[in-house]
Amino acid sequence: MISVRCRFLHASDLDMNKPINWKRTRERNGDYGCLGDLGLHVMHLPLRFGWEPTRIMAQLSNIVRERPDGDGNMVPCETWDNASVHGMVDGHGEPFPITFETKRIAPGETNSWEIEIDGTERSVAYTTKYPKTYRQLDYTSGGPQDWKHRDLGYTSAYRAITAGIFEFGFSDALLQMWAAFLDELVHGREGMTQPFHCATPEETAASHRIMTAALRNAL
Repeated sequence: MISVRCRFLHASDLDMNKPINWKRTRERNGDYGCLGDLGLHVMHLPLRFGWEPTRIMAQLSNIVRERPDGDGNMVPCETWDNASVHGMVDGHGEPFPITFETKRIAPGETNSWEIEIDGTERSVAYTTKYPKTYRQLDYTSGGPQDWKHRDLGYTSAYRAITAGIFEFGFSDALLQMWAAFLDELVHGREGMTQPFHCATPEETAASHRIMTAALRNAL
């Protein structure tokens, strides 16, 4: 393993006139800000792989300090807009860095989720910005370093009536999430018809440990 980078990028808060909401106040969202709003999205998959970092450093930004409240007043934005959380994963004796980026102000983005896993022999990457494209780089010492792009059809964990030649979207992902929940509810986690169950309370607790450490070690 070389490194892992996970990102969730949003852009609507770039609009300075966007009214304040619960995500911008400590009373409702706590100190986490964008970490609490977007954090589990980027941590879910690495935590499922057992990649919980043991050392944390964070860079947090409060970019828009005030917003309108809808009644003609300007009120303070108390929580973080953007966060980059850097950590080290033990990796069974081979430590590697991991980065979690949660940004509510990432110009041009509209809810893009991304992951890139880099290794010395193989690297893989995926982003919902290009939902049909899976990227992979296989490397042999001294050989070329070429990313290969594969078009993905409609492939899902639970079979649907949609043919494979069509595209898979977020609405399809929501149905798959419901199916996973009902599958686990009926059959139990060990008896599920496919292995990728929904996020667990343990994974949620681990994400809170990471976010709390990020707040304590922010630059």
